[in-house]
Amino acid sequence: MSLIFVFLFYNEVCMSVKHPPKAKKIPKELVIHEDVRLDNYYWLNEKENKEVISYLEAENEYYNALTAHTKDFQETLFQEMKGRIKEDDSSVPYRLNGYWYSTRYIIGGEYPLYSRFEHNLDAAEEIMFNGNDMAKGHDYFSLGGIAISPNNSLAAFGVDTVSRRQYTLQIKNLETGIVLDDKIENTTGGGVWANDNETLFYTRKDPVTLRSDKIYKHKLGTPTSEDILVFHEEDDTFSTFIYRTKSKKYLVIGSFSTLTSEFQILSTNNPDGEFKVFSPRERGLEYTIFHYEDSFYILTNKDKAENFKLMRTSEEKSGSEHWQEFIPHRKEVLLEDIDIFKEYYVLSERENGLNKIRIVRWDGTGEYFLPFDSETYTAYVGSNPDFDTEILRYSYNSMATPSSVVDFNMRTKEKDVKKEQEVLGGLFQKENYTELRLWANARDGAKIPMSVVYRKDTVLNENTPILQYAYGSYGSTIDPYFSTVRLSLLDRGFVYVIAHIRGGEYLGRRWYETGKLLQKRNTFTDFIDCSKFLVEKEMTSAKHLYAMGGSAGGLLMGAIINMQPELYNGIIAAVPFVDVVTTMLDDSIPLTTGEYDEWGNPNEKQYYEYMKSYSPYDNVTAQAYPNMLVTTGLHDSQVQYFEPAKWVAKLRELKTDKNQLVLNTNMEAGHGGASGRFESLREVAKEYAFLLDLEGKIS
Repeated sequence: MSLIFVFLFYNEVCMSVKHPPKAKKIPKELVIHEDVRLDNYYWLNEKENKEVISYLEAENEYYNALTAHTKDFQETLFQEMKGRIKEDDSSVPYRLNGYWYSTRYIIGGEYPLYSRFEHNLDAAEEIMFNGNDMAKGHDYFSLGGIAISPNNSLAAFGVDTVSRRQYTLQIKNLETGIVLDDKIENTTGGGVWANDNETLFYTRKDPVTLRSDKIYKHKLGTPTSEDILVFHEEDDTFSTFIYRTKSKKYLVIGSFSTLTSEFQILSTNNPDGEFKVFSPRERGLEYTIFHYEDSFYILTNKDKAENFKLMRTSEEKSGSEHWQEFIPHRKEVLLEDIDIFKEYYVLSERENGLNKIRIVRWDGTGEYFLPFDSETYTAYVGSNPDFDTEILRYSYNSMATPSSVVDFNMRTKEKDVKKEQEVLGGLFQKENYTELRLWANARDGAKIPMSVVYRKDTVLNENTPILQYAYGSYGSTIDPYFSTVRLSLLDRGFVYVIAHIRGGEYLGRRWYETGKLLQKRNTFTDFIDCSKFLVEKEMTSAKHLYAMGGSAGGLLMGAIINMQPELYNGIIAAVPFVDVVTTMLDDSIPLTTGEYDEWGNPNEKQYYEYMKSYSPYDNVTAQAYPNMLVTTGLHDSQVQYFEPAKWVAKLRELKTDKNQLVLNTNMEAGHGGASGRFESLREVAKEYAFLLDLEGKIS
């Protein structure tokens, strides 16, 4: 390389760093409710426009130039994180219909091998699918749900090579290894077999909105063009799915929106019969059904049971008017799930934010809770497809404790730890870390819990860097969990905090209800009040406080920096949902109509005005903003790439500071980022390098 070329290259990089991309402005008026919004960057919606792709590529070049000095450090972080993970790892096998099923990785492989063993684990391994071979030639690869036929000879599976979550469904003969000619496009990826081993039910998506709206029936040996439409969910605020009960007696079609659900049932022995509505949908009535012997058990919020209760009814009288109370509603306990076994049922509950697993005998002779001591743990019932067993499989981990998979004998109460997560490298010791739960005061008097972890030798003061994370939407609870990746921050002096803000269900259903619709601002102010608590307790300061969120958590990031940008030194917004009003007004955008019960329908004026008051894109203003890393995927089906792209363009136009603002677009991926097991760590390395660089810790 000549000296002249080196000089020119260096000069070009410097110029690109000095002058970030500037998106052109094409004013577009958006009018509703006699209100006019001016969107100068609406044109970035045009994915097929070469100028749009050029702009995204220019943003990537700017990001690469601005972060060039961290590239070696990113590689160090990547190798460090990868080095803690066992490459040739495998899952704990589970038993189903005479076979033991497992997934395992091989050294150098990005994707798992899906295997099974007949009768016992000493049998010869049968590799059903090799993800590494199937992924060859694709920038992105995802293998959807594998459904095994009742006679164990066929496997339905879905493949997505674009990252739009539109799977092509196929069928493999596991006895011959041949993939059949049957190929079904645009599905959710999974299928459900009837007992005849010839009839496969599956869910198709609307090709534009990607809403799961149709259930089809496919017969082996017939053209897929002749597949029969079994059910069409015509209400565009609902989506649909199909599954088989654990008892194997019923096929179940489910329809759901945020606030309402409905189910239809059909005997697995009668795939050509008509599905029967279990109980007709009622606005605001949520229920889920479980079958046992001659009864159905219904987890429901019926009769204003906000935290849900369990009811029971006979197979013949399934309407809600026949439901009888089995486990009553409790104000302080959220009933989340039930697992049914021949002799026992297991309840997953949440009280004061903590997971509880309650085991009860059907004959009423005894019940008890599994004991857990920490306040920063996650315990959940794992895969238990076998009905006739006294073994319950569950998982446990905490902020400082690696995950373990436990087989628990519900009769003898003996534990068999089947697997403990290995943290390679020889440096990790649980005793070196402190984990605790703190409670911040919200401005309206609520108490907001936070799960915290840091190294014991980290001194907490105004110079301590803290990364505060939250999600806060859809009732999705971010439980405290262990992460080998996170150690790369903790071991460099960071404190990691999960803020359990309203919008999730950490403190029960009411915690969710008061963080949605016309109370959505509680989500944002809760996060800010947690940040203020950390600063007031002198655990950090605004110069060293960072925030991170993705998707709806990216909306959270956009809202807090509009409201109180001076509280944070840096923000990571991953695939952020930031153009709330415009997106919710466009019912052609994937998933929009199903979101009305979460955000409100802006076609109604009160929801429009409230949404507009917090929508990050609509509220960008001329003020100083923190350092920001924004990420997206070109093929994202959940939050379209143009939302973060428009947001960054508007921020560049209006912000008054000289802090970093970079947009990094994965041009091959979607909402979940890179698909490979280790390649996804490179994206985390970018995020961590961004934070550590701001802290001067990349040496």
